Amino acid sequence: MTKHQLLLAFLISVIPLGANPAFAESSQPTSIANQTREENRARIHTELGAAYFSRGQYQVALEELHDALSSDNNYAPAYGVMGLVYMELHEDKSAENNFRRAMDLAPGESEIHNNYGWFLCTRHRYDEAMDQFNIALGNPLYPSPERALTNAGICSLQANKPEVAQGYLERSLKFQPNQAQALTKLAQIYYQQGRLFEARTLIERFFENNQPTAEALWLGVRLARKQNNKDAEGSYGLQLRRLFADAPETQLLLQGKYD
Repeated sequence: MTKHQLLLAFLISVIPLGANPAFAESSQPTSIANQTREENRARIHTELGAAYFSRGQYQVALEELHDALSSDNNYAPAYGVMGLVYMELHEDKSAENNFRRAMDLAPGESEIHNNYGWFLCTRHRYDEAMDQFNIALGNPLYPSPERALTNAGICSLQANKPEVAQGYLERSLKFQPNQAQALTKLAQIYYQQGRLFEARTLIERFFENNQPTAEALWLGVRLARKQNNKDAEGSYGLQLRRLFADAPETQLLLQGKYD
């Protein structure tokens, strides 16, 4: 899964397009029927902003989000989505200001902390990022803890802490056994530990439930090679060359750089 796809996954959990935009983990959600006219306009413009963001139309997304805040300047989801937009635009000061404003308005909303944590992680502010993921996970009403657990695992890997990452990723898979990123990242950790059977079990589960990625296919090639499974090695390699001809993993395959 690409970084952009991760962002979209975060976004959908914050603002369910076509559904109640109130944060799902809120202890006192606001139903659409009970919203004021201003809140309803803010919700609609935020949903439109989210949709434009998902298509990469960032300027139009910002226009919709500004319209949302013109209707209700205290509408936390709009600030949260705006933080994501500015994150993609690499306008870090604006992204951080909007995430912080969203958290000030809705301090108990775990997905905002999760999103902000991912922003911090991508900016190599690992300790701060982990604090935000753990705040999100500290909410017993958080409906999708596998998101923050997976992000915490990936962030720990980026911080060169594979043992910490392993713990978060294993916990993530207990909540969502087929989560693509958790499966591939944990399989990679097991592979590096020499736990080849466990790594193969995870990567096979990945392919049973998710579309192939270059990362997963490349790991499949190396696992099969380690286990002297020529058929699987050839199959994964063929798919990697056919589906991801320009991927870095394919270049490593063609150069024979397996480890």
